[in-house]
Amino acid sequence: MSSYNLYALNKNGLPALLDQEVETIEDWQEKRSRIEAIWLETMGGLPERVPVSYRILSETKEKDHTRIHLVYKTVYEDEVTAYLLVPDDMDEMKKLPAVMALHPTNDQGKDSVATSDGKENRTYGVELVSRGYVVLAPDALTSGERIYEGLESFRSRPFYEKHPEWSTVAKNIIDHQQGLDLLCSLHYIDSDRIGAIGHSFGGYNSFFLAGMDTRIRAFVCSCGFSPFYGDHRPTHWGERNWYTHLPKITEYLSQFQVPFDFHEIAALAAPIPAFYYYGQEDSIFPHWQAVAECMTELKSVYGLLDAEDRFHAVMTEGGHDFPPVIRKLSYEFLDR
Repeated sequence: MSSYNLYALNKNGLPALLDQEVETIEDWQEKRSRIEAIWLETMGGLPERVPVSYRILSETKEKDHTRIHLVYKTVYEDEVTAYLLVPDDMDEMKKLPAVMALHPTNDQGKDSVATSDGKENRTYGVELVSRGYVVLAPDALTSGERIYEGLESFRSRPFYEKHPEWSTVAKNIIDHQQGLDLLCSLHYIDSDRIGAIGHSFGGYNSFFLAGMDTRIRAFVCSCGFSPFYGDHRPTHWGERNWYTHLPKITEYLSQFQVPFDFHEIAALAAPIPAFYYYGQEDSIFPHWQAVAECMTELKSVYGLLDAEDRFHAVMTEGGHDFPPVIRKLSYEFLDR
């Protein structure tokens, strides 16, 4: 693999995941290793995780579950605030499946997905605990209780002042892996049945996590897939005044290059069961034709791995939303 010229990428079309050099599963594994190496280099790597440690701040009884407000430790002496939602009708003889509920871009962070006061069509954490899942909903750095003092939400400058060679993408992955460590430490969790779900910012964090951690056994990405190919503003992945995802992307873009495209990053998760949703009227990620081509490419990898039935992509005429009918489909997917 080499970097892609953006002009050539948009002129010539999406690079095939299964090209002339990939005919067998072994060929794919070699290509996957190359993609992963570039991904890790671009995000700045993933440090070694710290042992599980958490403290409970409070517990709130809801109609069918208990919401536990807690803080767990993560790397570099940082902490993650989170809600753990535990269903009432627990059978002490059975271990429960769990889901990481990753929030979209907003001030509320975890509250937006794990409380009944969350934004309409975003309370998937509350809805999943009602279906019998234990739900862990962490605040991403710069949101919820992790907004830097004196700044608005999703302002990442202080992070880069402390970690100039790292990225918020890697930070989110490692924080979510520490959340998986926490879930796996709980005696009532079935560590072989943990999923991830997210919308928008939470959507791509879901497949980023799945690509780096096979403890995620199924994931849902709603309106969170945005390739460089066909994107009218690819700079949103690089340095910005508010939230910077991958600073190294800015260096590539200055030369009209990108080191990968995101169908390659999403393919790192194969053959983990995947559910993608996107809409033709999405104002945030409007290049739905490019997304559709990426979905076709991803399905081909699942097919090579004899797992085509694990890959689901749904498109509607909708906007940047997670409507009830799509949430229902995604929950049924997780149930399976």
